[in-house]
Amino acid sequence: MKTNLKKWAAVLVSAAAVVVIGQVTNVSSYITHLRVVHTEDAFDMYVDAEPEDELKRQITLKATELKIEPIDAKVDRVWKAIPGYNGMEVDVEATYQKAVSSPKTQPISYVMKEIPPKVSLNDLGAHPIYRGNPEKKMASFMINVAWGNEYLIPMLDTLDKYKVKATFFLDGSWLSKNKDLALEIQKRGHELENHAYSHPNMSRLTTDRAVLEISKTKQLLKESLGVDNKWFAPPSGDFDQETVELAAQQGLKTVLWTIDTVDWKKPSSESVIAKITKGTEAGSLILMHPTAASAGALEGMIKGITQKGIMLGTVSETLSSERLQSKVE
Repeated sequence: MKTNLKKWAAVLVSAAAVVVIGQVTNVSSYITHLRVVHTEDAFDMYVDAEPEDELKRQITLKATELKIEPIDAKVDRVWKAIPGYNGMEVDVEATYQKAVSSPKTQPISYVMKEIPPKVSLNDLGAHPIYRGNPEKKMASFMINVAWGNEYLIPMLDTLDKYKVKATFFLDGSWLSKNKDLALEIQKRGHELENHAYSHPNMSRLTTDRAVLEISKTKQLLKESLGVDNKWFAPPSGDFDQETVELAAQQGLKTVLWTIDTVDWKKPSSESVIAKITKGTEAGSLILMHPTAASAGALEGMIKGITQKGIMLGTVSETLSSERLQSKVE
């Protein structure tokens, strides 16, 4: 009897051991399975994430290389107020998002953004301006108009031919008599600005008269052409500090020129082309009038300047701190 009980006890213990061992084995296998699955998942996550991290790192490193610091506007001892020039940097996040959504075989296309200077032209106070920033490869034709109607349309046609926009500074008394011609200039896409009203020497005027010369033409530009006047070019380049300050009080910056055609002396068109082509640099403001000399030289000037790698634009464009190009290929 006792022997049978011992046998049954041994059988039960063996069965229990088998069950326990099986459960332990299953748990161990399950744990191992979990470890394998989670390890594989983690590896997959690493494989998926690692290229993106590398991409972000690559873009960030390139951003450091491509960054161009802005240049502050300043008052120069010779050239007086000189506008600043925007810097440029990579928009890392925008570039990253663009790269992620592009085919992997496609090179990274860097999205650039401009960095404005800490000091702008507006921060400098009332100073005359003779040129744009020398780092900006743009120049501008300043065409002062108080006479010479017969040359205006030929000059406009030449500007149209080469898709060049200029800034015309209009004498107020001329504008009051030649609104149709002024509208034609405007229709062709050119900038129209203030050249006083009666072509006086501004430095010799009383304060009240100087204010009137500027304000009368400013009002006429607005009423006749809808122009919000920004620039004032003193007739004959004659001005004093009070002139600059009076213009500033009316929201206008006083602008002169960097290089002069001196076309009123009736030089040959060939000599004007040679002089202006040689003398024009990045930031140059080029003075002329609607004369036979400048009308005949205009095409040659455009060709000569652009062949030097200098773009031609309005005074506002040339004196703006905006960059000519803001993308990196």
